Amino acid sequence: ILTTTVLGIEFPNPVGLAAGFDKDARAIDGALKLGFGFVEAGTVTPRPQPGNPKPRLFRLDEDQAVINRFGFNSEGLEPFRKRLSQRINKGPRGGIVGANVGKNKLTEDAAADYVAGIEALTPFSHYLVVNLSSPNPPGLRALQAKDPITDLLERTIAARDKMAAGLETKPPLLAKIGPDLSLQDMQDIV
Repeated sequence: ILTTTVLGIEFPNPVGLAAGFDKDARAIDGALKLGFGFVEAGTVTPRPQPGNPKPRLFRLDEDQAVINRFGFNSEGLEPFRKRLSQRINKGPRGGIVGANVGKNKLTEDAAADYVAGIEALTPFSHYLVVNLSSPNPPGLRALQAKDPITDLLERTIAARDKMAAGLETKPPLLAKIGPDLSLQDMQDIV
């Protein structure tokens, strides 16, 4: 009774494990066995990077909250892609898996990093996410402005379409944006 269809994908239930828990696509099957309706692995960057210096996780006892400033720590795209490719023979019954991609900290052409992730992971993902929401990587939030996000989305959609040409279904491409945008910023993105 919890089966939910969103973006043309039938999820066994609407409770999923968000990106950030399984940054390197190592725990997908274990998380799905716990009963999650889907697992979003990542955020993965094209090249390995250590993320922000430690400490980068802070507990706010009074607020019953945690602040995460990991900064897109990642083993890089190749080991992530390899792990997803090994799951492909499991099909939809093996669980719904999304891939969340980001940019490396020192990249000049951010859209090129997102394109690299989309090209590598389209054949092995039920859906794809370009992560623009983190306040940690320098300049990432600037990509949410009207002109940069237009360029980025045009390029990532073209990459997804190219890589999905021979696939049975084209994975939806989502943009993860920050929660604290102004109304004008949200209108520009839409």
